[in-house]
Amino acid sequence: MKRNIVIAAVTATALIGGGTATALATTDDGGSARQAANTRLSDDDARDDQDAPDAQDDDAARAASADVTAPEAIASALKHTSGTAVSAELDDEDDSGKVIWKVDVLSGGTTWHSVSVDPSSGKVLGSHTDDEDDTAQVRAALKGATVTAEEAAKAAGGKGTVTSVDLDEDGKNKSWEAETHKSGGAEQDWRIDLHTGKLTADRDQDDDQD
Repeated sequence: MKRNIVIAAVTATALIGGGTATALATTDDGGSARQAANTRLSDDDARDDQDAPDAQDDDAARAASADVTAPEAIASALKHTSGTAVSAELDDEDDSGKVIWKVDVLSGGTTWHSVSVDPSSGKVLGSHTDDEDDTAQVRAALKGATVTAEEAAKAAGGKGTVTSVDLDEDGKNKSWEAETHKSGGAEQDWRIDLHTGKLTADRDQDDDQD
């Protein structure tokens, strides 16, 4: 009965006002409930968007949680598995939420080892062999290089907490690449010369952000 009165009143108003109040016909009890529900859903979605951390926040949190530095993790991995460290990354272990250092070591021939290092104690948690199809390219890039991954990580460490160091064996200018995080979450990529150890900001990364 109430709904009929509202519609009748709106119809009368619309006839007088030239149709400007027609939209009020939807303000019955059911419409109000639906509108309230939609408002609550929108508010929940907005809160979810605000609460969801982005990838940079995750990286900063991982950097803050590690007591063992990148050079220390590499040194620990090489004590366990002899060879050449090609990369080290502070990352989640199989998306389980547990943060570890993952160090890739190229040993004799074409054998690769992925060594897991505890970021709190530096203890090797385990390792397994991997098959990679770019072994020849990696060896060619490292031929004659005098700067190791450990030394590259130490060079970048002066710019913040190193969360990854990796060999860039593609293109003309082959180098080590490192990612650092400062307190507050500021992130920066760096290039370290394979022969001189010179550290320069990765301008390509800066251009991408711009």
